[in-house]
Amino acid sequence: MMIRTSATAFGVFVLLFTGTASTVTASASAGPIVGAPELTHNPLYKQGRLPAISCKVTKGTTKASTTRYLNKIVGCLNSAWRKTVKDFVPAGVSVKTKAEGGLCLTGLEVAGSFAATCHGSIQVQLGSDWIKAKSDQAILVEVTRAYAGVVQGQAGISEAWWALPAGDEKDGGDEQTHRFYLQADCLGGVSMKILGRSAKNWKPLLTAETPKEYGRFDWYGKPANRLHWFEQGYTSRGPGACNTWKAPSSKVA
Repeated sequence: MMIRTSATAFGVFVLLFTGTASTVTASASAGPIVGAPELTHNPLYKQGRLPAISCKVTKGTTKASTTRYLNKIVGCLNSAWRKTVKDFVPAGVSVKTKAEGGLCLTGLEVAGSFAATCHGSIQVQLGSDWIKAKSDQAILVEVTRAYAGVVQGQAGISEAWWALPAGDEKDGGDEQTHRFYLQADCLGGVSMKILGRSAKNWKPLLTAETPKEYGRFDWYGKPANRLHWFEQGYTSRGPGACNTWKAPSSKVA
């Protein structure tokens, strides 16, 4: 979970991944991005299929067992993605019952459990809903989605996205925001595949990933496009399928 929409969150999320925003001379109008190679030609896309990994972990129904599960999953993802980004730094995990100050200290509160990217690590607010859950499928969709933000941050994508002059766009930057979040869905699909997870229908799991408190934000665009990009990553098992920045507007609407 990452936010660019809220003005309250703006200052925090500019620094969320890399510390500062660089200057990027790019086309910020609706349509595929031009002039920002960090987005359109990132070395991340040259990576092939990621190998499947063995991540033997069971989520119990206690706080302690669920915390161990979350740490193990992120550790497995670190192992899976470590060769895809130059100078990769393994992501840490912070698990708390209540995230004081809200999502990454933005004041944006969530009532239930969540996993979010925060300063290159995974922030988890762990409540009874995740602790008592018998299935970890919905949890894992959210954790891998948050981990995608770590990959985007270390690859320089997050910083380049922040540097786009969104304020000059007629749509306020909505389309390019969709490109960023849909890319994270795609990378999350890659992670789900390499972890060996499957589902008959991913759509309700993706929908549940967004807390109801943030339903008013237009991060992803159409649900059909969100499912499309997730399945792109899942089927390809590699980040090369996740270049949303060159996709036509119809695929990120």
